[in-house]
Amino acid sequence: MSTTSEIITEEILTPTGIEEKVALLADEIVDRCGDDEVAFVGIFTRGVTLAHRVAKVLADRGKNYPVGTLDISLYRDDFDRNGPDFPRLESSDIPFAIDGTRAILFDEVIYTGRTIRAALDGLMDYGRPRKIELAVLVDRGHRELPVQPDYVGFPVATESNQYVKVRFHEDDGKEGVFLVTEPQS
Repeated sequence: MSTTSEIITEEILTPTGIEEKVALLADEIVDRCGDDEVAFVGIFTRGVTLAHRVAKVLADRGKNYPVGTLDISLYRDDFDRNGPDFPRLESSDIPFAIDGTRAILFDEVIYTGRTIRAALDGLMDYGRPRKIELAVLVDRGHRELPVQPDYVGFPVATESNQYVKVRFHEDDGKEGVFLVTEPQS
């Protein structure tokens, strides 16, 4: 645990813990999906990394699911509130037919549900999956929209002055999940 200017950062998942939760997600997905035609779609940025990690675990077990990427920047309902901090636009890439598949969206953390709402809008531009499910590494609660994940690696109860930061080597050069507590005003 570290403290800087009254902000407290606590590691709640180590790199080994992340690896275990990724394996847990893979187990749940393969158990529930059976022989369905499944496709993974990761939400930029860390949802893409999570989708690739779960896909690799499953590929090592002989289950190969395609992985696509989805940039939801232009689908967000807060796009006009970002002022000069416009999101960095990425390129969505879903190189497979989505129609009729069991599409599993991946994001690293679910909080209000707004990111997932935007992802659903974006995904529908690519076709009509038979079913859409959601996999997250961390569920921190406090939903504003009626969106619930189907697969959760790690649920954590948070307060209004806390947030969760996920760091992956591929994206951040370091690995871990951290609970950040800001001073209450």
